[in-house]
Amino acid sequence: MPPKKRNSGTTQSKELKSAESASTDKKESPKLTHRDKDAEFVTLCKSLHVTDLVCDRAWTLWKTVQDSMNEIADSEKRVWGACLFVSGADMDVACFTLTQVLKAVSLNVMQFVDLVRKLDVNMDTISTKVNSALTRLEKKYNVTLALYQRFEKTCKKIFALVSDDQERETMRSCWTMFLLAKGRALQMEDDLVISFQLLLCTLESFIKRCPPDLLQPLYKSAISKVQSPPTRTSRRNQSKAKFRPPEPEVDLQLLKTLCEENECNAEEVKNVYQTSFSTFLDSLDFSRSSDFPQANDLNQQYEEHYLKSRDIDGRLFFDGDETVLLPKVEISQVERTPKKNLPDEDVLIPPQTPIRAAMTSIQQLRGDLTSSGDQPSTNLATYFKNCTVDPTQAVLKRLETLGQAFSQRFGQAVGPRCVVLGWQRFKLGVRLYYKVMEAMLKSPYDFDSSKLLNDSTFHTSLLACALEVVMATYGESSFKTGGYNHGGGDPVETDVCFPWILDVVNLAAFDFYKVIESFIKAEPTLSKDIVKHLETCENLIMERIAWRTDSPLFELLTQEHEGGAAEQVETPASFSQPLQHNHTAADLYLSPMRPGLRVLPSPDSPATPSSQAASQPPAQPAGQTPHHPKSNSLSLFYKKLYRLAYTRLKILCSYLLSSHPELEPIIWTLFQHTLQHEHELMRDRHLDQLMMSAMYAICKVKSVDLRFKTIVTAYKNMPNTNQETFKHVLITEGHYDSIIVFYNQVFMQKLKTNILQYASTRPPTLSPIPQIPRSPYKFPNSPLRVPGSNNVYISPLKSPRMSPGIMTPRSRMLVSIGESFGLSNRFQKINQMVNSSDRSFKRTLDLGSTPKPLKRLRFDVDGQDEADGRLVTNGSTRNRMQEQKMKEDAESRKE
Repeated sequence: MPPKKRNSGTTQSKELKSAESASTDKKESPKLTHRDKDAEFVTLCKSLHVTDLVCDRAWTLWKTVQDSMNEIADSEKRVWGACLFVSGADMDVACFTLTQVLKAVSLNVMQFVDLVRKLDVNMDTISTKVNSALTRLEKKYNVTLALYQRFEKTCKKIFALVSDDQERETMRSCWTMFLLAKGRALQMEDDLVISFQLLLCTLESFIKRCPPDLLQPLYKSAISKVQSPPTRTSRRNQSKAKFRPPEPEVDLQLLKTLCEENECNAEEVKNVYQTSFSTFLDSLDFSRSSDFPQANDLNQQYEEHYLKSRDIDGRLFFDGDETVLLPKVEISQVERTPKKNLPDEDVLIPPQTPIRAAMTSIQQLRGDLTSSGDQPSTNLATYFKNCTVDPTQAVLKRLETLGQAFSQRFGQAVGPRCVVLGWQRFKLGVRLYYKVMEAMLKSPYDFDSSKLLNDSTFHTSLLACALEVVMATYGESSFKTGGYNHGGGDPVETDVCFPWILDVVNLAAFDFYKVIESFIKAEPTLSKDIVKHLETCENLIMERIAWRTDSPLFELLTQEHEGGAAEQVETPASFSQPLQHNHTAADLYLSPMRPGLRVLPSPDSPATPSSQAASQPPAQPAGQTPHHPKSNSLSLFYKKLYRLAYTRLKILCSYLLSSHPELEPIIWTLFQHTLQHEHELMRDRHLDQLMMSAMYAICKVKSVDLRFKTIVTAYKNMPNTNQETFKHVLITEGHYDSIIVFYNQVFMQKLKTNILQYASTRPPTLSPIPQIPRSPYKFPNSPLRVPGSNNVYISPLKSPRMSPGIMTPRSRMLVSIGESFGLSNRFQKINQMVNSSDRSFKRTLDLGSTPKPLKRLRFDVDGQDEADGRLVTNGSTRNRMQEQKMKEDAESRKE
């Protein structure tokens, strides 16, 4: 629900209403006339056919941000365009397309996106709805740009240059037809892989209709292998060509050639053709025609789709229009293919293109699962049969049920004809599920495999994790929403980002978390990006998703606290101990279990006694209240939670409190106390909300001048943050408001006594600082840094199938050991690269100087934030963070 408006005396002319509540309060908007506005602004609105309501809202927004124009190096007209976009998107009024705005204010897409984000100087300027629309727009643009770059490159290999520019007209029609196919077949048009497969289908349909003199030899020969010679009738009279036997719907040889040239799986593209693309062709009455589609007809149909979507006109990519294309230099660098090092030639090795990276990841996943089947292997079947109760039938029935649910939901999200593609993804997930399960059962640790294999939650979690890996490999899962899910969106979901999979298989996030670590350890072929993806899933669960009201986490916490004060979820004394990563899935899914009670039988003995010993609590002395067994899963969860919480707090303190280092352990003590003893404050909330509140509270009692708007400004620069975290905080059931309202009405009220203790002469004992491992998931096959260098890593070859060309690093040079390297000056260049250390700090750590507080934040309206002024820090935040990074690197090398 949107936040309730405060009953304050401020008028709407002084500050904007909440962007989320504004769309429901249209009647209360200020009464403006065109005389109150700049004449050029009114002219811009008329040229875009803007309604008076959108015009008024955009002008009000412009007046709100006008005082910050010194920070926006753009003309007034461009800012007006951004204000019109924000207002139209927020009110969901279809007045104009994005391309029309870009043309009107002379900006390209990325410049426009950057400008809109700069307008967010006010907490209420850009709503969640607008931010979501902007994120989708940015992703769709990047996908379309990558597709066009590959299309242009591929066409050069397909079409022969002819004098009358016939190939350009064919290419234009092909690109327009692809845009139309993507718009009609896919609801989720930012799906890179399926969109690329549709592009190959479109190219196939055009190539087989081309006259031979328009094709390069490779594709000319690919067609000649499968096409029958024309009949006598067609030779005598072409007007009777319609009586020829119909062509096959898909030219398999041609499609295979296209897929080989583009590192794409031919079977997947064939399925896309037969399910989505053929239906699209039928809608054009084009599937059985041997002629090209009419260019005018394609243009007209795409024009209708483009105007309806209010989006970017994709045809402009072909025209080289400045509103959609990046500078030519950037395009050429992105699209250059890595070449083998030649003796007398300097070669610039660019980053992988998005399409090549996606195809490589898919190729690697499918290759790793080649030997895995759709049914349990012989070894796995033996494990099943040796169980006290054979789980085989339960496993197969569960897979059938969840497979239907997954494919149907996939089709609903991606496109109505994509159910079959959903089944393909699911089958890959099943193969990975069986493979990882077998690896887990071969673990050197002894556990009750019979009980584990009959645990439904374990199986569902393992399958969900395998499916998430498949979705992430295909680029269909990310973290755009940061785990937020408020509902009330479009009736047709088009977001398959995590935690979508949990909803599909009806699994609690806390149960999913239990399998992640074991999954990663059991599958060493997972790429670094996928491991990072799963680690982010784990963090999202700990930060927010596991704390939803219906989570089993709260039931476990209740049991722990009912067990007595001695049974704390995790004692502070253990913080300084290293986090041991030797937990098995059985430890967590067969929990609760007291540490130390686990009996490890010999390999030949049955595992059942171990299970009984683990599940039976010790006898209680007479007169004592019986304790619930301590939960291993809860204990490990809190260990990781504390380490994550402290890591994020340390980052925020480095931004804001470097001149007050003594405050960090005090803030941590309050933060940790809240998580341990007041965990109800986490219900339906976010970990970072408690972190920011704890920081503000301690600064308040220690008389350090730090305002919430300064905290929020710095927080937005932290990794993995979402504006919802400080804009949409639960106050009471069904009522949300900003972080400052949460602090005043909830956090401070609950913890006032504890907070005031830190102002006394006898403050509470400080909590120990958790020992933070550099990475919880380090394995022998991870890249290792060369000692004494900042930017040189070595890594073993994971698979002999992967050639050096495919494994191009994101670096400037590629050295393949064993090949001729060339002249000695190449070694000099490598030495210069190794010795240059100034590049290692130019990434996410570069946040500039001390963050300036957001202007006109509602945090400080009506005396809600008692502190005045803002914290002044000494020195550059960037320099401090670089020094901190160098120190950590030095400590890592010592280890």
